[in-house]
Amino acid sequence: MSMPEAVMRAMEADINSVVLFPGRRSDIESVLRRKQTTLLLKRFYDIVFSLLGLIALLPVFVIIAIAIKIDSPGPVFYAQTRVGKDGKHFKIYKFRKMHHYVGNRGSKLTLANDQRMTRVGSFLRKTKLDELPQAWNVLKGDMSVVGPRPETPNFVKHYSHEQREVLKVRPGITDYASIYYIDEGSILEKVDDPETCYIETIMPKKIKMSKGYIHDMSLINDMKIIFLTFSSILTD
Repeated sequence: MSMPEAVMRAMEADINSVVLFPGRRSDIESVLRRKQTTLLLKRFYDIVFSLLGLIALLPVFVIIAIAIKIDSPGPVFYAQTRVGKDGKHFKIYKFRKMHHYVGNRGSKLTLANDQRMTRVGSFLRKTKLDELPQAWNVLKGDMSVVGPRPETPNFVKHYSHEQREVLKVRPGITDYASIYYIDEGSILEKVDDPETCYIETIMPKKIKMSKGYIHDMSLINDMKIIFLTFSSILTD
């Protein structure tokens, strides 16, 4: 099923605003200075939401952990190095969705029918349940509930000076780009060179949307993004 029309409209409006008014979004530093109160409120609800989420979702964590262990040998969780606020590296946590022998080898991109994924892992990826452990990253302060998705160092090294401005805020579990590219694996699966396609086509668009989010950052917009995220997952 295609992405809900409301999500498409939100994505297109954000992309168009960035493309049509690039200068308006260039000075992220001044934008963040004006949004100090918003940033403080975001951190407060990040702590509350992540703490309550970890407690409330504990039974779900247990069920997923059991399913992973039954399905394939290896650990329940998977940790990967990502680039966070101010370019600092941190370990992002996910439920393991690939066979344990894969480790950190191979492509950092996951295709729709990636042969490295387990049966349970494929379900976790489709439903985004593999992302739930990132509530711990949010509680620790590595991430926010809503914010630009953190990339691995091998992709960040391709950022231009202007693109690195998105690293001035905490990365998030979800954002406009996550919703817009919810079928990213399917897109990459159709091209001959997924990594080049990602670096040259998809990643720049994600960064533009991230900069647009930063400029318009507010608690209301965050609630909208969270709603659209659930909506897109349920209808995908």
